Amino acid sequence: MIPRNKHSLQDAIRKNYAQLRTELGQDLAPISDLPELDGHVKGTKMSLNNLVAYLNGWGQLVLKWIDKTDKRETVHLPETGYKWNQLGLLAQKFYTDHEADDYLTLCRKLDETVECVQLLIESKTNEQLYVKSWYKQWPLGRMIQFNTSSPYTNATIRIRKWKKIRIQQEQSP
Repeated sequence: MIPRNKHSLQDAIRKNYAQLRTELGQDLAPISDLPELDGHVKGTKMSLNNLVAYLNGWGQLVLKWIDKTDKRETVHLPETGYKWNQLGLLAQKFYTDHEADDYLTLCRKLDETVECVQLLIESKTNEQLYVKSWYKQWPLGRMIQFNTSSPYTNATIRIRKWKKIRIQQEQSP
């Protein structure tokens, strides 16, 4: 269900992130750098580390957008130097930004980003999040959801699919 107010947005992030976090168990750390998951660009592969870096990158962008908006500064969407048709390049930037981080550090950073997003949402009124348009026809709450709770669900599905394939490969002779 698509969140339509502040509280449903907070609940969606909490629920979807809890499911994702369950899939991101510490037992995956030894294989987290293997490029085995379907990538963000068609026909590419990425590692679990890349996926976590990607999610953190988008969460950090959400925080940046709102910080700049609150300061009445210009916001370049999706990111300075990138257009909406360059999201594959932006994903690569996120991977590069975090390539020195190990899996547990990436997961910790993502936990912190999600907590900051939740605190930011808490600081906003329902009107600020859902009544006014923030970007084109989209209210701020919807833009937050597009870049947090929805990708958490997508990532959970990717990880489950990857785990299932790995188990099948281990069991086949």
